[in-house]
Amino acid sequence: MNSIFYIIILVFVAGYGCIALEHPLKINKTASALLLGVALWTLMIVGGESTIFNPDLHQLFQNSETSGGSFIDWLVQNELVVHLGGIAEILFFLLGAMTIVELIDTYGGFKIITDKIKTTSRVKFLWLVVILTFFMSAVLDNMTTTIVMVTLLRKLITTKEDRWFFSGMVVLAANAGGTWSPIGDVTTIMLWVGGKVSTVNIILKTFLASLMSIVVPLIILSFRLKGNFTSPQQEGNDLKKDIQISSNTRLLILCIGVGILIFVPVFKSITHLPPYMGMIGGLALLWIVTELLQRTPALKGNKALTVPAILTRVDVASILFFLGILLAVAALQVCGHLVLLANSLDTIPLADSGKYFVISYIIGLLSAVIDNVPLVAGAMGMYSFEMDHYFWEFIAYCAGTGGSILIIGSAAGVAAMGLEKIDFIWYLKKISLLAFIGYTAGALTFIAQNYHGIQSKHAENEIQNNQMIEHEKTIYSSQWNIQSVENTDNVCLLSQACIKNNLSENIALATENGGKELCKNNNHNPYISLSLCENNSVRQQ
Repeated sequence: MNSIFYIIILVFVAGYGCIALEHPLKINKTASALLLGVALWTLMIVGGESTIFNPDLHQLFQNSETSGGSFIDWLVQNELVVHLGGIAEILFFLLGAMTIVELIDTYGGFKIITDKIKTTSRVKFLWLVVILTFFMSAVLDNMTTTIVMVTLLRKLITTKEDRWFFSGMVVLAANAGGTWSPIGDVTTIMLWVGGKVSTVNIILKTFLASLMSIVVPLIILSFRLKGNFTSPQQEGNDLKKDIQISSNTRLLILCIGVGILIFVPVFKSITHLPPYMGMIGGLALLWIVTELLQRTPALKGNKALTVPAILTRVDVASILFFLGILLAVAALQVCGHLVLLANSLDTIPLADSGKYFVISYIIGLLSAVIDNVPLVAGAMGMYSFEMDHYFWEFIAYCAGTGGSILIIGSAAGVAAMGLEKIDFIWYLKKISLLAFIGYTAGALTFIAQNYHGIQSKHAENEIQNNQMIEHEKTIYSSQWNIQSVENTDNVCLLSQACIKNNLSENIALATENGGKELCKNNNHNPYISLSLCENNSVRQQ
């Protein structure tokens, strides 16, 4: 790796700093994010082949080089275009979801819901909003749920400070709710589709931890929040007073719009097409319905209710912000920074029963800064545990909820930030500590819930391994005339375990005192059972 590899890290940190200090610098975060994404890919072009530390990608480039391709051609066609395709899936999904929600809002569909909410108590309203978001996110997904709930909050709360606060808690609840459902978050979808977790097991093993991650902050806030918030209805602000829409039309648009959002994960399961296909297909269906409604006498000629007019009100800046951030993270993934990070985590000097808890917990914290998708994708490539291993379930929880610690750490947070223009520093001061406390409480809950079973499984595996070794020793003792060897250092009897593992790690069983020694770097014939190991050389006995 060359100096550009390290310069990319510095530029990434500087770019994130500009995003965090958007208001003091008076530079829109979208501009900083787009410039960051372009700058990192440009640095890779300047640095050339030696910038790529990722071994797998380096090998792919060497293969393409033999066929006459240059580094720039390979980087653009094989990496940038591929990553841009994945980013486009998220952007089109977001564009479709935001347009559907804006359609429902324009037709007054959310008024049916807001009219049912009468309380203005901050504590009662907080519990209501958070619990509703938590369960909605499991059925929809965390990003769509956040868009819906933040839009609802606009109708219910007047002051910006209160809206920001409740929107921040919506982010926590949406991310927590998405972790215990196989369709609630991008990372859980990845693990589910990749055959790492099953539907029933991910729900049973992560639901309690996810619930605790929001219940603990709610309990803390129940003692801190006081008084009532101001509702727009109390001030007599009817946001749609100039548009006469019947209650039946409002209900129709609400039911179709919410139905489409709920049907998206079902569509994915049936067709195996990406979620954005279901979202834009649903938008097309709702678009046709609104076009037909425009022909009725009550709505005829009202251009404000048409989809082209509504598209002008969609927050395009938020979508471009996503583009910049995801391009920047993709650059780190291609260069190999994330691979280097994952490899360093795997060297933590702990027993396996505790090591993978720590790795998952750290990945969750990192997901507040780096997009959780490449982190989870890297973990899926590094480890080959069986389906429903506790590591996959815990990483689903950690990667999903850890992103709540910073507002730019999750798709839900970025969506709320764009819709409400929430300040990064304000979120850091008001919400981040609560998110960290909830995240840690949920992690401890998961460990307490599963640790005993994990320890029991490890003990059972150890017993089975010891029984196998003893069994193989007995078999080989009957097959070979094993003589006692005295006064010889480093004497070893090869076990069947060595033979079955192709002697990748030769475990020596000392015949004299029953102790175990490690014989390395020996090229044994797999059918020789008794050998003398001296100074890493072997002669047949």
